[in-house]
Amino acid sequence: MPKRTQLFEQLGGEQQYGVLLVAQMGGAPNEIQLILETAEYDPSVEGLRPKSGYIIRALGVLEHRVTLGVFGAAALAEDHPLLYHHNTPKVSVHFDGKPDDIHDLVLDISQAYVSTFLEWRHLVEMPDDLNRSMPLVDLLQRGVGLLGVMPKPLGERMARVLKHHGMNASLNEDTLFETNDDHGRSKLAKALILDSSYIIALDFSFETMGKQQK
Repeated sequence: MPKRTQLFEQLGGEQQYGVLLVAQMGGAPNEIQLILETAEYDPSVEGLRPKSGYIIRALGVLEHRVTLGVFGAAALAEDHPLLYHHNTPKVSVHFDGKPDDIHDLVLDISQAYVSTFLEWRHLVEMPDDLNRSMPLVDLLQRGVGLLGVMPKPLGERMARVLKHHGMNASLNEDTLFETNDDHGRSKLAKALILDSSYIIALDFSFETMGKQQK
């Protein structure tokens, strides 16, 4: 059984947990190594019994947010809101026209951002997504301008919001975006999710370490 499959099968159950013990820089550029254990809750001792130890190497790391400690579930995702900023082209969202209620529009723009990224990203953490040259209300009151440069899935949602408020929206896509390098290798990232922790990288390797418990 592949070590990745084994790890994920030992997590996610009602009494199954993982413990992230170490997160450290690896030997290669942009490499992060995670050392973790899987464990199962044993009511007879009111504690966790270790099952297996793993080392995960994240190669070509683009972004990470990691908290050590106990987690409940793990997944390796190739389609996730966290990946929009890495795996989709940027689009420039231009608008013209004025809404009936500019404050309702600002609220809908904020809600569109939240519904796109859920709990994974917050607007204040990604300042490049919206045009910060002036307050958003002032920008929209001009009646024409650049709303922002953002990942395509978010841009498409913002365009629908603008049109819902009676405005025109146009999207200009980055034509230089490519999914493969000059050698035909994929440039698309993957996201390793451990509850609310994550690492976004080009590839991951999974190995067992230490004695495996049955």
